[in-house]
Amino acid sequence: MESALKGLAKKLVGELYWDETLRKLYATDASAYREMPLAVALPKTKSDLQALIAFANANNTSLIPRTAGTSLAGQVVGDGIVVDVSKNFNKVLEVNEQENWVKVQPGVIRDDLNRHLKPYHLYFGPETSTANRAMIGGMVGNNSCGSNSVVYGSTREHLLAVTGYLSDGSEVTFSSLSTNDFEEKLKLDTLEGEVYRNVQKMLSSEEHQAEIEKEFPKPSIPRRNTGYAIDLLAINQPFQKDGEPFNFCKLIAGSEGTLMFITEIKVGTIPVPPKDKALICIHCEDVNESLLANLVALKYEPHACELIDHYILECTKENIEQQKNRFFIEGDPGAILVVELAADNDANLDNLVLDLIADLKKEKLGYHYPVLKGSDVGKIWNLRKAGLGLLANIPGDAKAQPVIEDTAVDVNDLPAYIKEFNETLDKYDMKCVHYAHAGSGELHLRPILNLKTEEGHKMFRVVAEEISKLVKKYKGSLSGEHGDGRLRGEFIKEQIGAKNYELLKEIKKTWDPNGIFNPGKITDTPPMDSCLRYTADQKDDEIKTYFNWDKNQGVLRSAELCNGSGDCRKSAASGGTMCPSYMATQNEKDTTRARANILREILTHSDKVNKFDNEEIKEVLDLCLSCKGCKSECPSNVDMARLKAEFQQNYYDANGLPIQTRMMGEFATNMKLASKLPALYNFVFGNKLTGRIAKAVMGVHQDRSMPPIASRTMSSWYNQKKGKFLSRQSDQKVYVFCDEFTNYLDAEIGIKAIKLLDKLGYHVIIPEHKESGRALISKGMVKKAKTIADQNVELLAGLVSNEIPLIGIEPSTILTIRDEYPDLVNDQWREKAKTLANASMTIEEFLARESRRGNIKKEKFSREQRNLKVHGHCHQKALSSIQTLKDTLSIPENYKVEIIQSGCCGMAGSFGYEKNHYEVSMKVGELVLFPEVRKAPVDTIIAAPGTSCRHQIKDGTGKMAKHPVEVLWDALV
Repeated sequence: MESALKGLAKKLVGELYWDETLRKLYATDASAYREMPLAVALPKTKSDLQALIAFANANNTSLIPRTAGTSLAGQVVGDGIVVDVSKNFNKVLEVNEQENWVKVQPGVIRDDLNRHLKPYHLYFGPETSTANRAMIGGMVGNNSCGSNSVVYGSTREHLLAVTGYLSDGSEVTFSSLSTNDFEEKLKLDTLEGEVYRNVQKMLSSEEHQAEIEKEFPKPSIPRRNTGYAIDLLAINQPFQKDGEPFNFCKLIAGSEGTLMFITEIKVGTIPVPPKDKALICIHCEDVNESLLANLVALKYEPHACELIDHYILECTKENIEQQKNRFFIEGDPGAILVVELAADNDANLDNLVLDLIADLKKEKLGYHYPVLKGSDVGKIWNLRKAGLGLLANIPGDAKAQPVIEDTAVDVNDLPAYIKEFNETLDKYDMKCVHYAHAGSGELHLRPILNLKTEEGHKMFRVVAEEISKLVKKYKGSLSGEHGDGRLRGEFIKEQIGAKNYELLKEIKKTWDPNGIFNPGKITDTPPMDSCLRYTADQKDDEIKTYFNWDKNQGVLRSAELCNGSGDCRKSAASGGTMCPSYMATQNEKDTTRARANILREILTHSDKVNKFDNEEIKEVLDLCLSCKGCKSECPSNVDMARLKAEFQQNYYDANGLPIQTRMMGEFATNMKLASKLPALYNFVFGNKLTGRIAKAVMGVHQDRSMPPIASRTMSSWYNQKKGKFLSRQSDQKVYVFCDEFTNYLDAEIGIKAIKLLDKLGYHVIIPEHKESGRALISKGMVKKAKTIADQNVELLAGLVSNEIPLIGIEPSTILTIRDEYPDLVNDQWREKAKTLANASMTIEEFLARESRRGNIKKEKFSREQRNLKVHGHCHQKALSSIQTLKDTLSIPENYKVEIIQSGCCGMAGSFGYEKNHYEVSMKVGELVLFPEVRKAPVDTIIAAPGTSCRHQIKDGTGKMAKHPVEVLWDALV
């Protein structure tokens, strides 16, 4: 087969991979399944797709269409060729403002599409919880919907036409047909004509019509993806005279790539939704009470009714990003029902809200009803959407499993159904998570199972069988929005009856005689408990590490937190930091998910004593910028920066430390030597000839400028001046951490920071301490960093407190003390390291706090009007708050501060200097940051607290950014 694949690769304009690494990365999606594909294709042209179809037919293999790979039922897992269209088939092709439709390629992200449609005042309605990375092709394949389906329905209701290839390679377009057009299709002597003749024969039968009506889910259930939607075709023309015009799109939606390969999608659009919205967050004692409240809420025609149970709420307590979104919660509710109401104006909206709350109180449902509007609306939906990933945070191997999490029933049946559902689980002493779409009769129900045990595997099947019977009893749908895949395909026969199931098989055979399109999904599905990601006899060996991973019960489980939900695949336009290298390259290999997957694969299956001694891990982790975006933005809190550092140190233990890595990691030591002859250092790197040689020796890209070393260090200046400060007698004492970057490169900023604090009345002390260890950690030299962390904790922990904090000027260094030290130091220092971490603050956090307390007066600063654009440091975004940065720079009362909605700048410490990373570094900068800086008016102040960020802005735009300390110092009066 390898020779055949080589021949195929030569025919493709795009890429084809069959190496072990890429195959492992595409062996999973967001489901419980894992199966190694034959190869991975990234087609560039439609002719590539035709070549792949021809190859699959000729070589008895299959094609698995894939976009974002966020499927929850194993839809894109299989042993054929995974065809990833997300990178190259991602264009909006046409917008028709008059007729309200848009034509796109399958790789267009749903939220990006709506950003594109915004100037036309149009909107694509269906919204999945993964909308910032879910692609329209995947939404068609799974017939996706989301929280607003009570208003907008599913993708099927908006799908107007699809273009693509049938299994014989012929191109076809399916759209709405008149009866005459339908009759003409029947005459075609092609595969297209055959599929029309097949459906005409099938649905013209009264017997088939009666069987479909009898066995398929209730028509009153808006969310139903049970097999192929022949029940919907059966009520259309020509089979029902008063039905809608025939359109095979109804069948294609929800067909999971098993019938054709789509290249273009035409969907209907609607006007932009009303802007006046309010959320009523009904606090209930338990899930049952929330479902009764749901029935009351539905009388008010809500845009969404979403349930969040106590398991989700508990998980949000530990998630850095979601902690900020818990502000509305009172007490410890067993469930919260979030009801979204919308109206044309605020007065009508307020009346709706008051009426609903009065109705709930009358029925004695709920105990607290906070109403949220404006920017707070997005915070609650972000908390709800994070639920899927947050469930992975439950410590240990027992996790909330997506086995029966997509059932839907008539909304009036929901309370009784959930009661029976929970009684079923109670028989097995199982706990279950409840969340999501109560308004549509669907809850995502996830029992907690350990799939690394035989008992867990057994119950995975048992609970699926039990709930399938229960769903059938209520004539519900086993899949409400996430599709059948290989998880529910086994139960379709039970759900729709044996006769109807044979009709589905007949459709598949007619459309795809050789079974080349995503086989084993919907029909002829393998057993639902085969090819699971975790084996029943999996033994997780204890792995030696340098960081402490006890919180997640080991380093392997820390990688396993990633459940594949793909939050790391969002586009730069969506905002946030994670994952900058993926945003730049659009390669799955460069996602946080891929890095977690390769770690899980190797750490689970390697027989080596040092499991980190592996070239595949090295390859996949190479473009991780250690930005820590995943630490907060990944709902599962996968800290890839720390995992990478752990890997690197263990890899160096086995293979030695490269000299260029040592030079970058030992930044502080090298700068200490260079600071003795700063003029010589600056000459060497400033001179064209010697600079080229020096950069080559260090592995620095020739186009990257090198920052000059300061003529005097911050520490030497402080030691000369510390007896002369104005506020040396002040009782408002603060400790300043003299970090290695500020000390040697940005000494003038450090000096201004001390002067600023002094002028504001604080007694500044630089205590004895070592370097931070930031550069060492970022280069994987964790052993040395560990020694330094121990020393710093010993030196500093006894000095500081929340009221007398340790203040950092360079965000990455002070946040290393806060974030890394508690899990890096030796056991005897761990508690003291936590004390030090809790008392460590960025200078922006400190100044914002003191301003709020009234200790820093606006009167001390200029009243001149100035505009500022600010880029926050990645670690600041992940571990602190950009709001404190904005608050600090807003202390001068007429300073108008705009936060640039950028992610990582792309420099990431030494990453952007390195020859093999420079190109990616600059691509990351070009995503958002560079364009925003370039278009700023000349008199706008550009500010950035990170030394690497400021240097990246200089190299990428030619503009000089200031540290916030410099801005405030210049503003003093």
